[in-house]
Amino acid sequence: MTTTASIELTLKDISAGRTQGAMCSSDLVDAPWDVDASPGYGPGASTADPIPAAAPRQGEIPQEYRDASDAQLRERIVAAKARLGERVVLLGHHYQRVEVVEHADYIGDSFMLAQAALDHPEAEAIVFCGVHFMAETADILSSPDQAVLLPNLAAGCSMADMATIDQVEDCWEQLAQLWGTEPDASGKVPVIPVTYMNSSAAIKGFCGRNGGIVCTSSNAEVVLSWAFERGHRVLFFPDQHLGRNTAIDMGIDPEAMPLWNPRRPLGNNTAEALEDSRVILWQGFCSVHKRFTTAQIAAARAQNPEVRVIVHPECPRETVAAADESGSTAYITKAIESAAEPTSFAIGTEINLVKRLAAEHPQHTITCLDPVVCPCSTMYRIHPGYIAWVLEALLAGEVVNRISVDAEVAAPARVALDRMLAAKPRI
Repeated sequence: MTTTASIELTLKDISAGRTQGAMCSSDLVDAPWDVDASPGYGPGASTADPIPAAAPRQGEIPQEYRDASDAQLRERIVAAKARLGERVVLLGHHYQRVEVVEHADYIGDSFMLAQAALDHPEAEAIVFCGVHFMAETADILSSPDQAVLLPNLAAGCSMADMATIDQVEDCWEQLAQLWGTEPDASGKVPVIPVTYMNSSAAIKGFCGRNGGIVCTSSNAEVVLSWAFERGHRVLFFPDQHLGRNTAIDMGIDPEAMPLWNPRRPLGNNTAEALEDSRVILWQGFCSVHKRFTTAQIAAARAQNPEVRVIVHPECPRETVAAADESGSTAYITKAIESAAEPTSFAIGTEINLVKRLAAEHPQHTITCLDPVVCPCSTMYRIHPGYIAWVLEALLAGEVVNRISVDAEVAAPARVALDRMLAAKPRI
C-alpha cells in the first residue's frame, strides 16, 4: 500500500499494479463526471444500496474542468479562493479526499461543520464539501442571504435515504394510535423522535414539529439523555447501529430496542414489544461502517497483540463490543493526537480519514481495519474539478448548485438543530 494520504493515487497505483492491495470496485478509478452519467450512488461502499428515483443528479460541468490536470485544478482553486476572500467559506468533511480537504477553511465532522456554518455570517457563500443533508443543514442554520453550494449534486447519502418523510410520518401515526401523543401525569410524552444528522431536512423538520431533536455521533448520548427526560421512549432513525450502541452504553437492555421495518405494519413488531421498548430503532445503516467486522479486529490483533482498535459507533454492535474503544470521527482524531507514545492503531471508519491521519502522525502506525480500499461512495463524488467550477462561477457572478430548504421545512428543522447544538458533546 502506498504511504500517501491520497486515496485517489492509492487506487490508481493498485489499478496499475504499482502496489499491492484491493479495492471494492474498479470503477473507483473513473472520473466522477463519468460516474455521474449513470444512476446510483456510484462506486464505493454504497454501490449496492438502492437509490430513490428522485435523488438529485449532477449535470455535466464544462469540459475545461474535466480536461484540467490535478495541478491546474489546484492552482485555479487557490487563485479563486484568494480573489473571493471572505466572500466564501469552504467546509470539508473528514471523509473527503485529501485533494479536497487541502482547500477547506474548516475540516470536521457534521457537528463541527454545522457550528462552523454558524460562525461565518459575513460569507456570501458556503461551499460545503460533504453530502446533501449536510448542505441542507448549513442552509437551515445560515442567514437567508447566504448561498450554500454543494459542488456535486449527486453527493447524497444512502443511509439518509433509508428513512423517507412519508415512512417516518406513517410510523409516527401508528405509534400515536397505540399511545396517543399527550404527556402523562409525570409530564412525559409516550415517545420522542430523535434523528441522526444523516437525514433529510424534511425529517429534521418532523422532529422539530414533534418535540424532537437531531443528534450527531459526537453528542448522541447527551441527546438521548435529553430525550429520556421528556419521553418514555425514543424513536431513533435512520441508523440503527448508532442508536443501539449509544443506548447499550447507557445501560439500556438490548431487548428493549425493537427494530422498525418501515415496510411492515407496526414495523414488524407486536404492540406488546413496542409497549416494553425504550428505544425503537429504524432499520437503517451506514454502508461504510457495516464493512467493519470482528474478524478484521481478530486479524489486527493476531498481527499485533498491542494494537489499539477504535471504531465508529455506526459499526454493528458486535464490532463495537470487540473493539477497545468506539467514538465519533472527532473522538478518533483526538485519541490519535493525544497518544504520547508511538502506538499501533487499527481504525474502523472511512478510509480517507484513516489514511490522512496516518500521514499526519508518522510516529504512529495507523491502519484501516478493512484491508479493502472502499471509500464512501457519495463523499467521493466531490472532486477538485467541481470545486474549481463552483468557485469560478461565483467570481463570474453566477451561483451554481445552490441548496435551498423551503421555509416551512427549515423553521421546525432549525428548532431541532438548535436543540442539537445546545447538547454539547462530553469529549
